[in-house]
Amino acid sequence: MLGGIIGIPFIVLSLFNHQFGISILVVVGFLVELIKKHNNIPTGMALDALLVLMLFGLLVKMIRERDYAFAKGKVSYIMLVWIFYNFIQVFNPWAPSKIAWVFTFRSMGLFLLVYYVACHSFKSMREVKTIIKVILAMSVIAALYGLKQEFIGFSDAELAWLYSDPERFQRIFQWSRLRIFGFFSNPTTYGTLMAYMGTFCFVMATGPFSNFKRFLLVAGGFLMFLAMAYAGSRTPFVLVPFGLIVFTMLTLKKEILIAMAVFFLIGTAAVLKSTSNPVIYRLQSAFIPSRSDDTMDVRFKNQKFIQPFIYRHPFGAGLGSCGDWGKRFSPDTMLANFAHDSGFVRVAVELGWVGLLLYSYFLFVILQTSVYYYLRVKDPTIKVFYLSIITIFFQLVLASYPQEVIIQLPNSIIFLSCLAAVYRMKDFDEYYTSGGKILPAEEDKETDNKVLQEPVTKEIII
Repeated sequence: MLGGIIGIPFIVLSLFNHQFGISILVVVGFLVELIKKHNNIPTGMALDALLVLMLFGLLVKMIRERDYAFAKGKVSYIMLVWIFYNFIQVFNPWAPSKIAWVFTFRSMGLFLLVYYVACHSFKSMREVKTIIKVILAMSVIAALYGLKQEFIGFSDAELAWLYSDPERFQRIFQWSRLRIFGFFSNPTTYGTLMAYMGTFCFVMATGPFSNFKRFLLVAGGFLMFLAMAYAGSRTPFVLVPFGLIVFTMLTLKKEILIAMAVFFLIGTAAVLKSTSNPVIYRLQSAFIPSRSDDTMDVRFKNQKFIQPFIYRHPFGAGLGSCGDWGKRFSPDTMLANFAHDSGFVRVAVELGWVGLLLYSYFLFVILQTSVYYYLRVKDPTIKVFYLSIITIFFQLVLASYPQEVIIQLPNSIIFLSCLAAVYRMKDFDEYYTSGGKILPAEEDKETDNKVLQEPVTKEIII
């Protein structure tokens, strides 16, 4: 009854106010695993129901307004193709379970429709900034909660959840310490989120904002990087310098090049320095192969083992044939016990090499479109938003090779919301919308100064 009293007004408001609905998706996406540790409320199904209601509200608005511009563009079209490809996998004759397809299609296909809802709701930069602020606020709260786990301790419910599964405990208790996992189910997802959102904060701090806002961004980024370190996953450690390299290549400013050179010099010295601290040693192991306890070798062997199967199955073995859904619905199959340990490998196994090519092209279009718009907009605020989001995209694509991150909550909601922002923000830049005819503010000033310096003649200068 309490859930109904609180939930029904939120649902009704989300039906007509999509920006509010996406904010709710972000908040619940962060907290869904935390809720599972304390009770058995089906929060995943609640997210699906909320999305369906928002799609219904979007359909009603489209019929009423007859405005479909938000759904056009290369990204929108290739996403529809990807959703359709995942949908027809229900007819895959190699699929061991149709029920597994239902559960997997939710994350691989249905949830991608969040992109279209977000595109429709972003009618100005104000809406985009609101969603980004919600994501940043939840990321800072997640960082603080993880640091609370490190310095104060885990709750009784979290410890009971941790000890209930020996395999889970073995993954989290390493190097004689419990790795923090924040709101989430594992340190890798938590550390990855902290890595790319921390990088996002530092990139945003280079934008045209007040000193107070820059201080908040730098402080938030520092907290996230600290939480990432205590999470102890190697993949996030690699994402941070990679994201900074992308940031440097896109800006190519002298001061940024010098700052990055100093950063990498200090980072190299820190990696090479001997230490007995387990957190620092774990960080160093991400960059020193001899300390990686052969985890990458295991991944390479697994990939080599599964390659013949992928070659023989161009359309894959069906959604949900490996991973947790494979263990649940088809436990006696070879794929159910196969450790894919990668988003790309899972796509290749479940959707075949045809699906892998389509998925790779889908990600390429996203990266190409993001960079294209970044290079053409002139508004400094919109430009730094593009730059920060592009950094996130490159980091998530890289993280998808050693881990499976993009389809996990809340990464999927953040990814799709930022993708919608990429498509819509260009429409709020006067220089882009005018086809390059309106000069940026800096060029306007230079032109005005030239006009004032020129001698006045009989001609009228307009």
